[in-house]
Amino acid sequence: MPSIVKHIAYSHTNFPTLLKEIPGAPNELYYLGELPQPGSKIIAIVGTRKATHEGLTVAKNISSNLARAGVIIVSGLALGIDGAAHSGALEANGKTIAVLGNGVDNIYPKQHANLAKHIIDRGGAIISEYPAGTPSLPHQFLERNRIVSGLSMGVVIIEAPLQSGSLVTAKHALDQGREVFVVPGLARHPNYRGSHMLLRQGARLVTTAEEIMEDLEINPINEYSVKFTKTTVTDEVTQQIMSLINKTTKPLSVDTIAEITTLEPHIIQKRLTFLLFENIVEEIHGTFKLKRPLL
Repeated sequence: MPSIVKHIAYSHTNFPTLLKEIPGAPNELYYLGELPQPGSKIIAIVGTRKATHEGLTVAKNISSNLARAGVIIVSGLALGIDGAAHSGALEANGKTIAVLGNGVDNIYPKQHANLAKHIIDRGGAIISEYPAGTPSLPHQFLERNRIVSGLSMGVVIIEAPLQSGSLVTAKHALDQGREVFVVPGLARHPNYRGSHMLLRQGARLVTTAEEIMEDLEINPINEYSVKFTKTTVTDEVTQQIMSLINKTTKPLSVDTIAEITTLEPHIIQKRLTFLLFENIVEEIHGTFKLKRPLL
């Protein structure tokens, strides 16, 4: 971990633009790593610390797909959904920002010290409104939630019980004029009671990164973007992947495609992400199939 804590004042031109707009914006930020560039697309993903396996999987998948499209993921570095959101972005070679409720010189929780290091190594940041040496106090974690939402165009809620800090983040988001997205779950599961309450109050129901980007009118940043005319693709690698998927009788995973084609997994993931956003393929539990056969 870098030992030098940097800081930036509210008046500085590089202070995060969206964060400047919120009521009660911090006077300055302390951070390790690199702050996002002006104009960056940033989305928050938050949820319960005591997440289910399904919730962790959903958080990681949505985060990964958003990150592959050039979106920066922000969360609170907590156990559970927050950690899955950060990890998903990193697995997609994307950037992510962790907002702490204490000084950045002391990573909390300690179990996420390595995760924090990876965030910085990949060009992201660990940030806080509190100076180095500030201990972790309960009320500060609630206060930092306004920064999580304030940095973001929208907030995605995954598994929020009725007594959840994620509901505080959602309220901040609404007060700040941000969009609130909620992933639904089992009707009787306590982890979704707060989530479903938000849906009743008008939050947007989503299940995929594609839906979030569509609602926020975010165009994916993809160096491999190509033009489609019906089922014709000019990119040879994308054609190869589509042809393989078209020939099989069941959906294929990235690992299986890599084994058959000898392509690098990260290249396959980028092509599949583009095909997902073009509504040409669909993802089923980590595998991929064409929505309609090639002619």
